[in-house]
Amino acid sequence: MRTLSSSSGSSSPRRKLISVAALSAVLLTAASAQVAVARDAPSGRAAAVPAAGTGAAPATPVERLIVGYESGAAEARSDRAAAADAAAKGEKAGEDVGFQRRLGTGAALVDLGERLTGADVADVVAQYRADPQVAYVVPDRLNKPLATPNDTEYTKQWDLFETTAGMRVPAAWDLATGSGVTVAVIDTGYVAHSDLAANVVGGYDFISDTAVSADGNGRDSNPADPGDWYAAGECGQATGSNSSWHGTHVAGTIAAATGNGKGVAGIAYHAKISPVRVLGKCGGYDSDIIDAITWASGGTVSGVPANTSVAKVINMSLGGSGACSTATQSAINGAVNRGTTVVVAAGNENRNAANSSPANCGNVITVAATNRAGGRASYSNYGTAVDISAPGGETRTSAANGILSTLNSGTRTASTENYAYYQGTSMAAPHIAGLAALMKSADPALTPDRIESAIKSNARALPGTCSGGCGAGLADAAKTVQAVKGGTSTGSTFTSTTAVPVPDNGSAVESPITVSGRGGNAPSALRVGVDITHTYRGDLVVDLVAPDGSVYRLKAAGSSDSADDVSATYTVNASAETADGTWKLRVQDTAAQDTGRINGWQLTF
Repeated sequence: MRTLSSSSGSSSPRRKLISVAALSAVLLTAASAQVAVARDAPSGRAAAVPAAGTGAAPATPVERLIVGYESGAAEARSDRAAAADAAAKGEKAGEDVGFQRRLGTGAALVDLGERLTGADVADVVAQYRADPQVAYVVPDRLNKPLATPNDTEYTKQWDLFETTAGMRVPAAWDLATGSGVTVAVIDTGYVAHSDLAANVVGGYDFISDTAVSADGNGRDSNPADPGDWYAAGECGQATGSNSSWHGTHVAGTIAAATGNGKGVAGIAYHAKISPVRVLGKCGGYDSDIIDAITWASGGTVSGVPANTSVAKVINMSLGGSGACSTATQSAINGAVNRGTTVVVAAGNENRNAANSSPANCGNVITVAATNRAGGRASYSNYGTAVDISAPGGETRTSAANGILSTLNSGTRTASTENYAYYQGTSMAAPHIAGLAALMKSADPALTPDRIESAIKSNARALPGTCSGGCGAGLADAAKTVQAVKGGTSTGSTFTSTTAVPVPDNGSAVESPITVSGRGGNAPSALRVGVDITHTYRGDLVVDLVAPDGSVYRLKAAGSSDSADDVSATYTVNASAETADGTWKLRVQDTAAQDTGRINGWQLTF
């Protein structure tokens, strides 16, 4: 969560409030009429800023005004004239008014000080309104972050925001919230919960065996979770177990309603959840899971109506021992070919994930679990089959170190809704499914392989320890979504400042940069900053050369490109390339009469 602070300069007693960009498109618009004022535009000319709905939040002191002048006014062009005008109007109103700076739109920012009352501000505004050279005057409103949830249990969701081992989710909400994406939770189904209900769309019950279904029937369109409890001696277990409501807990991590003043926040809180029931009493069969994967991703399953809420992300927090079967792999391949990303849990046996299915299947994102210190959770599977790690919690020392999400208080059948801490790779996987939904929302054109690559290449080093292998590191939601959205990168930058001469009409020259410590692949939005001096840039061909020799054309030669120099930042989809290694900027002058120099360049991951 970002906070707002105030500071005072040594030469002035005035407090300067710094405006913070809101995390959503909605601005704080509650205003006092005497503060939020714009002069009506003369007939035939629209007002530059509407009078209605502009102003500071009621508790926010109004210390600055934004003044727009008519285009012909001297104050519109001259800072000195705008400063003189501010001083004159302040003198008439009996207040100390000072010009601060010119905005990018050409408007003037005027400082009022911190101790003015509403009536004092109104007096200054009235002076500006009376001036025919003023097109509009509005308060410089202080905007606050709106995407920080007001959910009552949000402060307990360390997995989303804590500095040490949180997944840095809040900053990702600046760019995406999951809107337009459906996530299929292939699990125990869904038990009604008011913190999830708004985001639940049509699912299906794929359990065909009535001994497993526990709802008295086989497959049907009702994915409600009747409970998966069993008694002592059942399911091959000496002791019994209460209902887990597992699918509902998983779904809450992905897409619990957020900003609704209650409960928990979901990672992709504007995404939709399609509950697909495959797990019941004692578990669930491969055959049902295979059909569920196919149907959820838009494939056809005999005897089952077509899916009207096709998922672009599937979460499977389930598994068993053994190799990935050809049948299961075929279903996963079909889903991925239809454009659906499949996320699976690595397993909770503290063993190599190569021995757990579907964690060892291909074409999936396999997720290991980390604890609150950022190390591998003691139960989590590990190994080369793991692609990425995410918070799964560890409750041995405290329940609060687990993952809090939506649940039900019923021990066998459903009772009242509640929230509870769970631990497991089952809890880690939906963190990545939620992140995949954010990414797909940010860029609907993303394919499953690009989603996996971006998650891995933008991960951060595990804050804690991991024996056995935990994939590319701890997933970083903010960095990953920024990378696919094309926003400002928050990744590592590698720079070369060594000058390299570019000979006239000669052979290509190269400037190297060695990248290390990244791991995984380069991002789909690798930023390449180039600084080249040349008196006729149209002669130049500029390429990025990846460590394996792959060439990405940044700039072609062209007779119409007659400007001097190349100072630009290019974005390259380098997600197919290994990040670590030696990258090169290759430059060739293809025509006579001009020489140049590579001054430097940089790569931002």
